[in-house]
Amino acid sequence: MDPEALRADIPALDDVTYLNTGASGPSPRRVVDAERAALERHEYEAHADDDPYRSAAALFDDARERLATFLDTDPANVALTQSTTDGVNRIATALDWEAGDIVVRTDVEHAAGVLPWRRLRDAHGVTTRVVPTHEGRIDRDAYSEAVTDARLVCLSALTWTHGTRLPVSELVAEAHDAGAEVLVDAVQVPGQAPMPVEAWGAEYVAAAGHKWVCGPWGAGFCYVDSDAAERLEPLHVGYRSVRDPEGEGYEFHAGARRLEVGTVSPGPHAGLIEALDVVEAVGLDAIRSRIDDLTERFTDGLADDRLLGPETPESGLVAFEIDDPKALVEGLRERDVVVRALPTGAVRASFHAFNTANDVDRLLDAMAAVEG
Repeated sequence: MDPEALRADIPALDDVTYLNTGASGPSPRRVVDAERAALERHEYEAHADDDPYRSAAALFDDARERLATFLDTDPANVALTQSTTDGVNRIATALDWEAGDIVVRTDVEHAAGVLPWRRLRDAHGVTTRVVPTHEGRIDRDAYSEAVTDARLVCLSALTWTHGTRLPVSELVAEAHDAGAEVLVDAVQVPGQAPMPVEAWGAEYVAAAGHKWVCGPWGAGFCYVDSDAAERLEPLHVGYRSVRDPEGEGYEFHAGARRLEVGTVSPGPHAGLIEALDVVEAVGLDAIRSRIDDLTERFTDGLADDRLLGPETPESGLVAFEIDDPKALVEGLRERDVVVRALPTGAVRASFHAFNTANDVDRLLDAMAAVEG
């Protein structure tokens, strides 16, 4: 499948110039069809000729297998969640915290990497240290100092504010040398770049398929290192978490699956399986090449002093400064161009393989029209 065929299979692109994949990627028809087929199978057939719980469990097994192939890891290291935030919280609440434990995060984390630690502060007396960044680059000296006696480090593999790639494996190694575990928010990675979870070396990686994979909402996933999994004691527990839900007491599943809880729709993860197949059909090299061409075209048309992040973009996320972000985003939307205003005061455009040079030119022309 080439990018043009991908674009033709996404109905959401018929009426707008969509440049907001960093928030949510529009799904191809075949992904929605797969989700619908799984839901119809579950609701129309499994109740009659099968056990719906057994049928859903088989699909969840398939999803873990597919994700394991995508992540180049073992299925036992994969847990199915509903979102990145869901995954971060499941990990955060499964660790044995003590008052005075320290979590280190960067100052460009999404709310998923901020709010759980505030809750742990109130619930368990956990302290958070915030490492500064500059133009999306982490301050390595400040990081080295912050992790010295930390319990956990939470960082993004690819920053949602600047589109920069953090040196994950280096940061993980430094945290490990200091005795800390690492949780990586990787939601901006799958679908536009490789996601080498085992090479990163982090104990935990949380992500989801509704952005650059263009999968459905509700299909999140976690990678958990096998050794780290055995240390997790989830506070949320259900029949999917344990070996024998009907037995006395409870014994958690080995591996990441202990983070799963109970009954959810099989539809989203059926759609995710198909979306991963679409990404594979297009190819990460082709996706990366298309993104590079589009971001170069956009930054060439943007005044140098407005660009945030690297001069040569490292991902499909490009943030830029503007006097009135809300007015620009609303003005562009009136012209059927969709981008996003960030809470940092910047505007962010997202360029994916389904976008074209004409999309870039429409954005630049519309910006000029809105700004007068």
